Order: sequence, then C-alpha cells, then structure tokens
Amino acid sequence: MTATDLNAAMPLAQRLRGMEQGVLALLAVAMGCAVTVAFAPEGRLRLAAGVIGITFSVLVLVIRALLLGEVLRGRRLVRDLKLLVGGDAAPCFTTDGTGMIGFQNRAAEGRFGPLDGMTLIATLHDYFASPASVLYRLQNRAAIHGSAQEDVATRQGHARLSVHRIGTARFLWRLEEFQDRSGAGGGADTLSLPMLIANRNGIILSANEALRRLVGERPRRLDHLFATQKLRSGEEIELATETGPMRVILAEIEGQDERREIYLLPMPAEEGGGKAEDFENVPVALLKFGGDGRLRAANRAAREALDLPAEPDRAFHDLFEGLGRPVCDWLADVMAERVPPGSEVLRLRTAESDTFFQITLRRIVEHGRPAVLAVLTDATALKTLEAQFAQSQKMQAIGQLAGGIAHDFNNLLTAISGHCDLLLLRHDRSDPEYADLVQIHQNANRAASLVGQLLAFSRKQTLKPERIDLQEVLSDLTHLLNRLVGERVMLRLAHAPDLGPIRADKRQLEQVMMNLVVNARDAMPDGGTIRIETEALTLAEPFCRDRARVSAGEYAVIRVSDTGCGIAPDRLAKVFEPFFTTKRMGEGTGLGLSMAYGIVKQSGGFIFVDSEPGRGSVFHLYFPIHSGLPEMAEPPSRRPSLRAGEGVVLLVEDEAPVRAFASRALRLRGYTVLEAENAEEALSKLEDHSLKVDIFVTDVVMPGMDGPSWVRKALERRPNVRVIFVSGYAEDCLAESQLRVPNSVFLPKPFSLNDLTETVQGQMLH
Repeated sequence: MTATDLNAAMPLAQRLRGMEQGVLALLAVAMGCAVTVAFAPEGRLRLAAGVIGITFSVLVLVIRALLLGEVLRGRRLVRDLKLLVGGDAAPCFTTDGTGMIGFQNRAAEGRFGPLDGMTLIATLHDYFASPASVLYRLQNRAAIHGSAQEDVATRQGHARLSVHRIGTARFLWRLEEFQDRSGAGGGADTLSLPMLIANRNGIILSANEALRRLVGERPRRLDHLFATQKLRSGEEIELATETGPMRVILAEIEGQDERREIYLLPMPAEEGGGKAEDFENVPVALLKFGGDGRLRAANRAAREALDLPAEPDRAFHDLFEGLGRPVCDWLADVMAERVPPGSEVLRLRTAESDTFFQITLRRIVEHGRPAVLAVLTDATALKTLEAQFAQSQKMQAIGQLAGGIAHDFNNLLTAISGHCDLLLLRHDRSDPEYADLVQIHQNANRAASLVGQLLAFSRKQTLKPERIDLQEVLSDLTHLLNRLVGERVMLRLAHAPDLGPIRADKRQLEQVMMNLVVNARDAMPDGGTIRIETEALTLAEPFCRDRARVSAGEYAVIRVSDTGCGIAPDRLAKVFEPFFTTKRMGEGTGLGLSMAYGIVKQSGGFIFVDSEPGRGSVFHLYFPIHSGLPEMAEPPSRRPSLRAGEGVVLLVEDEAPVRAFASRALRLRGYTVLEAENAEEALSKLEDHSLKVDIFVTDVVMPGMDGPSWVRKALERRPNVRVIFVSGYAEDCLAESQLRVPNSVFLPKPFSLNDLTETVQGQMLH
C-alpha cells in the first residue's frame, strides 16, 4: 500500500490494532489451557481446560477472519476511491463521523500536504469563515439525504464544498475551487476600485488590494470601515481610511449564500441643467433638507409661501414648530427610515399670524447623497376649521356638564328652600331666627338662579314660549333699563315699523336684554351711549357666520350697541363661553353672555357680535317672525267641584329630602298624600282598586321606570287622574313624552312650597 492508502486505512488500522490486542489475550488464555491439559493430573480438570482452550482458539480464528475481512474491505474502499477521485483535480477527503481525515487524493495532498491524524475542520480553519458550522451543517444534511453541497467565499475567491455519505459513518468530501464570475476574490486584486466581500454578520471575508491600500491594513469588520451600520446601495457614505474620513458612493451586489459584495465608487460630477430647472419651476412648494436638518434648496413656490430669501440658510426647526417633540427628530427619523414617509401639520415660526402647512417628508437620494424632500401644502384654513370644531365640541361638552349637574343641584336646592319654607311657616317676623331663615331662603334662590344660567347656556332651561310683540316688550322694559345704566350713560331706543311677532319666553328675553345693557354700561366707565334698535329683515338667501347658518326667511333683528372700550380680537370668539369675562375679580361671574347665547339659541334665534377695540361693540339678535295663528288657551275640562285642600295625591320621588318636604307641604294644605320611592312602588299601590287618587305628582328621571312610562301605564285604568311632572332637568327632556300624557303639567325644580301647592290646586280645580 502507498502512503495515501495507509492514510485512508488509518482509522481502520487503529480499530484493528485494538482487536489484535484482544486476539493476543485470547491466544494466551488458549495456550494456558493447553499447558493445563498436558500436565493436569485429574481428568475433569484436563477436560475443562481442553474445552476452554478449544473455545478460545475458535474465537481467535473468528476474530482473525473478521480482521482480515475489514482489511480487505478497507483495501477495496481505497481502491474504489482511487479509481473514483484519485485523479480528480479538486481536493477530496474521506472522514469518519468525528471528522478525522482518512483517504485524501493527490490534489488534496498537493493543496494541503499530508494530513495524518488531522481533522477536516483543522485543515480548513483558515480557508474560509466559520468552517466548523459549515462542515457540521453539510455532514448532517448528508447523513439524512445522502449528499449536500454549499458555495463558500474563501480568502482567495470562492469554492464549492460537497459531501457524500459512503458508509454508515464515513463521508467523502470534495472541494472545488473556481474563479469568481463577479470578479471578486483573486481577480478582484486587479481592480482599481476598492471592493470587499462580507457575510451578513458584518465580518469581512476578503478585501482586494485597492481597499487594503486605502485603509492601510486588511479590514476585519464593516463597522470598522463605516460609521453607519445601515449601508444603502447607490448612496454616499463616509469611509474610514488611513489618512482620514473619505466620501465614497457604495454599490452592493447580492452574492450567493448570504454574501455581500461591496464596491466603493468615486464621487460623480454634479449634474445641473434640466433637473434643477424643473425643481425651481414646479408649481408646488418643495424644500430639500440634509441629514443635519439644514435647508439645501427651496424652489420658487416654497420661497414665496414661506417668504424666504433667494439663498436661505435655515434649519428645519427654524422654520416649523408644533409637533409636540423636536421637529428635527421627525426629519432624522425619516432620513434614517426609522419611520415611514408621512405628513404632519406644523406652524410656520417666521409668520406674524398663525400660518400652518401640511408637510409631507420623503427620503430621496441625489448624486449619492441622501436627503429629505418636504412637500408643503397650505393648511391654515384646515387648522382654523379644526380649531372651530374643537371650540364647538368644548361648548357642547360644557353644556352637557351644566345640564347634568343641574339635576342634582336642583334636587338639593328644592330640599333646602322647601324645608326653609316649612320653618318660616312656624316663625313670625318677631322671632330671632326669622332673619336667618330669610337669608337661607334668599341664598338658595341665588343658587337656583346660577343653576338656571348654566341651563340657559346649555339650552336646557325651561322656557315658556309665547307670541310677543318686541316693540311692546322693549317699551315696557325701557324704564327698568334706564335705572340700570345710571346717569352717565344715555339709552336710546329706536323701533322699526311693521315688526312682526316672535315666539319666545318674555321673561327670559327681558333677562337677555338686561344682561346686554349691563355689559354695555360696564364697557363705558366714563359714560357713553347705548342704542337698542329693531329691524324687520327679509333674507332672500341663507348666510353663514361664526359656524352658524341662518336660513332664508323673515326675521326681527335687535341690535344693542355701545361706544365703549370694545373687545380684543383674540377674546371675541370666547365671549359666549361660560365663566369667561374681561372684568376684574368680583365684578362678574362670566355667565351673562353665555346665558343670553343659550336663551336666544333655545328660542330658535341667532346671536352675533361685532367689536373693535376703542370703538365699541354691537350685538345682533335674530329671531324668526312667527306669523301663525294666535295661540288658543286650553279649554277647561269638566271635573267634579273640589275645594282647595281636598283630594288624594300620589307623590312619587326618589330623593328622600325632596319627598319629605313635598309631602309635608301638601299635608299642611289639607291634601291626603300617599308616598312612593319609585315607579314600581307607585304601581303596586295602585293595584288596590278601592284606593281613590285625584292627582299624580311624580319625578321624571328615576332609577328603574321613569315618570312618563309609569304614568301612561297607570292612566290605562285611571284615565281621569291629573298629572304633575317635576324634574331638575329642563322641560325639553319631557316634551315628547308629555305630549302623549293627557291632563299633565310640568313643575321645574327647585320649587317653593307655594309653587307646589298652587300647581296642585290648579290641577285639582281644572
């Protein structure tokens, strides 16, 4: 056998040497048995020694036969391998399951030298990156599928490593080296362009001579060459060289087996002409920013929109604000592709008034240099509309809040003022406690008035609309208004002829006029003139103002103007908001105009204000002309004659203090009162058919079944019973339900003892 044959048979020879040692031991035992047979005196001992000797001799012969078979198979394998790959130009190896090299052909000996006792991993450790993982992966695939192959990038170029399973634990490896078709590897050293090959982990597998000269050494990792880890083909990047940073353009070609072939190209010459001209003249505002946030270019439309000089030197954050975080962070995120291209509405810093632009940022590359292109669209009108919508939502939310808390407040105030009325009945003016009770009663009424103002703003106040003549109402109100304005302010009233009737609550309309006149008086501390004018106006077409749309039709217009200090433009849009006031602390609650706004809107009208600082204000009130037939009084129904204080009242109220007060008040007037905490309890009492009830006094909103629901159910069997609904909410919440309940009236909370008893007596006598 040749040296190569011996190398191929070496793992086998090692096993054979172990088996030979075992044969020698068995042979020694057999010879000992033979000596015993020859010299043993006893027949049994000689027989036993003979059997053992024969057995071990047979074992020696069998083992020798097996060893001979192994040797013959090993020789045949070596002969077959020599015939198969001995003359192959590619290096070939055989290994056992542990990776120990056995056979190697002439090409392998010539390429790597004799490999006695070496593993394939140790042989290829400096040939390509991570040989252990590659060999392990290929050997596992071959063990399962019979063969496997993989292309790897070597220090000099590329190679294809293939493996075949040739036994239960033996593998044949073939290493085919070839010239890289892309020009990498050894051929890349002839290129003048710096290039390298790296894997996906950033380890540089090879670098050509041009790159090694440029960086002054053989580079090991990509992060040692480039400042950024995200390399983009076709973009300019900074390369760390021996003499310092250098700007190059990176070109990457996808290689096989997760390789990255990277070429570094010189900077191209700057292009001009057509593209620059197109950018300048495009009719859309465009800006270009660098990665540092500095403005590189702005076209004509952008310079005109932003009022920029011909060569602006600005940063992104110098121009825009309002993102909630530094705007340059957003630009940097788009540049680094941490966020996708998108749009934001930003405020222009350099504008004197609020100016907004919708800005869309997109990453671009020009001449290898990454940049961010900003497309600008004027969004001032959109932002104004958004602010108006937010204002509308805020006003609506305040109204809902006011309407919600009014119910609970009115229940409390009803109990306070009601029990105060009960105490006043037991005291006369000479009692020491009488004055205190009067103070409690007056302050409860003031609190009720404050809640009423909140309800007026939220348009949930209980109104009693009727057809009224504006001229008559304003003429009757003139005397009171003259007393309000004082001696230093003149009040002038001018009526338009043929002013049609309107439908409104007379008392509330008077309250609106008094609030407007008082505000006008306070705006003229040094005196002046307040004018109240009326006008009959016919609108042929609808018009829109202050987010309101006034429909076409006939209107009665009231104008209240003054010559006072006026209202600043930034405050003009807030004058109708609750608690907003321009007066000093303690001079006003800020609810007067909000109440006027709510009453006018709830009456179906509109209110607007014009003002100029130093020249006064004008409030315009529009009310639709109500030209329908005069309202007819409800004909009285025929009921049995009842005297005051007679009758049975079923009182249903979930608030215990209110129920206690109402029950005592009615009993003091002589009525028989049945109390129920809720609708279910009331219906249970009415199941007694012998019980006679003349009137239901019930709260509207209660846990479980509400007032109108249980009343309609009760009236099915007792149709002649009169009904009084009481509630801390406005009558609007009951309007539709009340229409379906005959013989019913509404009593708003808070009500006094007299209000309750008079309403009950009025219903009894109808």
